Amino acid sequence: MTSPSKAQAAVGPVAHTDLLLGTRSIPIPKSNTPPTSDKQSALDQLRERHDRECPHCTKATYHTQTVFGEGDPDAQMMFIGEAPGAEEDKTGRPFVGRAGKLLEKMINAMGLAREDVYIANVLKSRPPDNATPTVTEVSKCAPYLTEQIRIIQPAAIVALGAPSAKFLLQTSIGISKLRGRWHTCLFGDLEVPVMPTFHPAYLLRQYTPDNRTKVWSDLQMVMEQLGMKT
Repeated sequence: MTSPSKAQAAVGPVAHTDLLLGTRSIPIPKSNTPPTSDKQSALDQLRERHDRECPHCTKATYHTQTVFGEGDPDAQMMFIGEAPGAEEDKTGRPFVGRAGKLLEKMINAMGLAREDVYIANVLKSRPPDNATPTVTEVSKCAPYLTEQIRIIQPAAIVALGAPSAKFLLQTSIGISKLRGRWHTCLFGDLEVPVMPTFHPAYLLRQYTPDNRTKVWSDLQMVMEQLGMKT
């Protein structure tokens, strides 16, 4: 089994984005880790709190609805992207457009179904023109992702693309240098191995044999970490 290496920085229970983003995070109430049977209830309560209180999503006007995340609350694996796009905004579900279809193929290639994992984004509402989330947007919304992770307690996180990886690892290093090796994030007292890899949307633009090989190699490392057949 692969041993994850320590990242240079970690993420705390209120998403410490100060070093990377240059602005204060907005803390949210810290919840105790729920028993397994209560995870879905805790996620439902967090979603209600987010939709009612998120300093960004409650004031943003570009989106039609928030996209909280979905999947198995007991999932061993989380996939985290950057923000919803147009299709996600229409349906209220993460990764349902072209990139989402490719992500499902990636998950299926690991011997899993979409329902076996949990999928979320750093930002829970669509940015204008699908732009990369801004410093302010992330600092206000991402603490709710941190709390999602604390509730689900995944055994591994796959960070899809640079914005997700940079937020989770608190670094400015590019995705090409981050991928292919393990990093560790701390969410309060929860330590989770993180594997950065290319975002499915990037693969759609640069669908080369080399990039496909790199992503599959990253996913195989995740499978090995979780004791799955490779």
